[in-house]
Amino acid sequence: QVPTVESGGGLVQPGGSLRLACVAPGFTLEHYNIGWFRQVPGKEREGVGCLTHSAGRAYYGDSVKDRFVISRDNAENTVYLQMNSLKPEDTGVYYCAVKKFCSSGTFAVADITAPWGQGTPVTVSS
Repeated sequence: QVPTVESGGGLVQPGGSLRLACVAPGFTLEHYNIGWFRQVPGKEREGVGCLTHSAGRAYYGDSVKDRFVISRDNAENTVYLQMNSLKPEDTGVYYCAVKKFCSSGTFAVADITAPWGQGTPVTVSS
């Protein structure tokens, strides 16, 4: 299987916004649950949120709820993570993943069905 591919990371000031994109070669994303995770060196990978297949319902972790939005463009076969009101603690490498399950109880579970990609780094700093 081919790893997911993330893009859109960069350096942004606190309070700013970024939009990350995720593609998964070989997958039609509307048919799969997609999750976003992030990792800071020295810490475990943290679940940010996920988007269900078909209906496209999103679930988020408490630390990003009301600031981050996961969406999907079926025509582009791409899933996005819109990050607003960014904080320094949002800094990390962000990964998307094709997941087995997506719900309020499983968004943080790394039950991935495709290899991790290289991620895209996000740095929130003034």
